[in-house]
Amino acid sequence: MAGNATSHVPGARGDTGYQRIAFVLMVAIFALLPLVAYPVFLMKVMCFALFACAFNLLIGFGGLLSFGHAMFLGTAGYVSAHAAKVWGFSPELAILFATGCAALLGLVTGLLAIRRQGIYFAMITLALAQMVYFFYLQAPFTGGEDGIQAVPRGKLFGLIDLGSAAGMYPLVMAIFVGGFLIVWRTVNSPFGQILKAIRENEARATSLGYDVDRYKLLAFVLSATLSGLAGATKALVFQLASLTDVYWTMSGEVVLMTLLGGLGTLFGPVVGAAIIITMQNYLAQIGAWVTVVQGAIFVVCVMAFRRGVVGEIAHWLKKPL
Repeated sequence: MAGNATSHVPGARGDTGYQRIAFVLMVAIFALLPLVAYPVFLMKVMCFALFACAFNLLIGFGGLLSFGHAMFLGTAGYVSAHAAKVWGFSPELAILFATGCAALLGLVTGLLAIRRQGIYFAMITLALAQMVYFFYLQAPFTGGEDGIQAVPRGKLFGLIDLGSAAGMYPLVMAIFVGGFLIVWRTVNSPFGQILKAIRENEARATSLGYDVDRYKLLAFVLSATLSGLAGATKALVFQLASLTDVYWTMSGEVVLMTLLGGLGTLFGPVVGAAIIITMQNYLAQIGAWVTVVQGAIFVVCVMAFRRGVVGEIAHWLKKPL
């Protein structure tokens, strides 16, 4: 039955040699770039790349457009920062606890939103995210507009000092690579194939006997969990948790990263995140005009590269990436 549901999905057997080569190349690039680039910048790229991969799992492979994914990134950031600074959690426990909180929030919001489709699903997630934003704006433990500052990185397992980039970078890279592999394995698992079948033809998947809402809820929770993992890690990297990460514009940014890199591709969100974060970093001196530049690039991408950067490369190679 599962074969019937997925046999029509293009690239159902997507785990190819091209993907393995691209993965090795990606890992090598992130491992060697600290020799020539600012490590904190690279850690930011990896955090947002994981966030974009998590979002792409939902929209690219599940066909669910969420405008509220910032609530998972921001929630985990606040929880991780508060747990590390106020409760004295070790960095690994702070990240795990924050990721668990994001997963729980994903379950609650998913139960409310997952039975709707299309624009209704998108609007419900946006409304829920705005409710979460205003909660954090008023909650005393978040520090309001100041956020939670001077978050201690601590020592990993009580041994490795994360105070320096040399100690923090390997942890962030391990988290990013681990999260990416989870997405990769999910996409190429039977669950991932059924998710693609639901994206392509939900009515057909339902007629074949699949509990469509359950599969979509699982995908939503997994996406929320990985987004939380990215947010928790980012809070420790920058030693800061702020309202920026939970505001609706952050949800818009992750949409842009995914579309720019290539919707429904494994490596597209990583490339898209790298492009957007690089622009924000090197064009920061022009202030608010960064948003205008991003918008212009997005328009050009939509008109000239409809599949995104990686999507166009995959189309040219005739291989899934």
